Amino acid sequence: MVTYQQQLNHKIEYLRDLFQDLDIPAIQVFESPEKHYRMRAEFRVWHEGDEIFYAMFERGQKASGASLVRCDQFEAADKAINALMPRLIDAVNSDERLKTRWYAVEFLSTLSGEMLVTMIYHKKLDDEWVEAARALQDKLGIFIIGRSRGQKVVLAQDFVTETLNVGGRDFKYRQIEGGFTQPNAKVCEKMLAWACGAADGLGGDMLELYCGNGNFTLPLAQKFDKVLATEVSKTSVNAALWNIEANGNRNIKIARLSAEEFTEAYTQQRAFRRLQEQGIGLEDYRFSTIFVDPPRAGVDVETLKLVAGFDNVIYVSCNPETLKENLAVLSQTHRIERMALFDQFPFTHHIESGVLLKRKG
Repeated sequence: MVTYQQQLNHKIEYLRDLFQDLDIPAIQVFESPEKHYRMRAEFRVWHEGDEIFYAMFERGQKASGASLVRCDQFEAADKAINALMPRLIDAVNSDERLKTRWYAVEFLSTLSGEMLVTMIYHKKLDDEWVEAARALQDKLGIFIIGRSRGQKVVLAQDFVTETLNVGGRDFKYRQIEGGFTQPNAKVCEKMLAWACGAADGLGGDMLELYCGNGNFTLPLAQKFDKVLATEVSKTSVNAALWNIEANGNRNIKIARLSAEEFTEAYTQQRAFRRLQEQGIGLEDYRFSTIFVDPPRAGVDVETLKLVAGFDNVIYVSCNPETLKENLAVLSQTHRIERMALFDQFPFTHHIESGVLLKRKG
């Protein structure tokens, strides 16, 4: 069996090999806990006779009994998820209103102790289900959402509030069911601390693209005079606005634009009424730094031209391959000052990276 350190060393060597033709500094490595690091977990609910249990399927296999893996416990998941798993199964198993045609379940937990459970069904959720689910919610001290085709039944709330500590300060984040959040909270704290360290002394204003729910925005705002962050998802924007207010940040504004749309606005190719409605004037900012945390596809060609126009670039990536492609362009005008590996997903091939670039000359 591969040890945690062996799999981490493999990732380190992979990054070194991938970026060997670029002038990179020593890679800072941020480890994960070996167990109980995932704050999210999803399972099928398998029915065999009168018994139900959690299940996953072998990677690359079809969802059939032949590839089924029973999961009474899941050591990658947060301890609170593991503690809840048998209690939830036992409670549901004794109530046909909850058990019948229960198909899948999703857990979302937090370091601060809240738990949201989404129960997914192949049936219409009626008043009897709601009554039983409310009783279950109260009994287990959790928040429950019911889902079936065309239905979302929220019994109390569809979010949890996470608390992450960065540099000795707590930041509260509303994490909405179905929205993107970093699954490894402890490594997320390390990512945020690294980004803040990279931003030390840069000053001025910061532009952020792909801000999500403001995960990086909130702690980074301490390092700059003003921050303008962009995000296209309405759900994420609403969560970010709540997070900004809850944490008392007064120097952040959110523009509901995609990275491509913001590039058009910034280069004056197109005017957006949304910016006017949100009271955002681009002329009010003196940007020294851009922060990007793009999807797996990386930064598109036109947006990359925008990124290259900034003196300082902090780039967090979930895909080393597209990061390499983007850095091949950016390294023509910028030098790589710092590079980090964050083991957000232990024992998988996934790698999160961080890079600080500064303009040459």
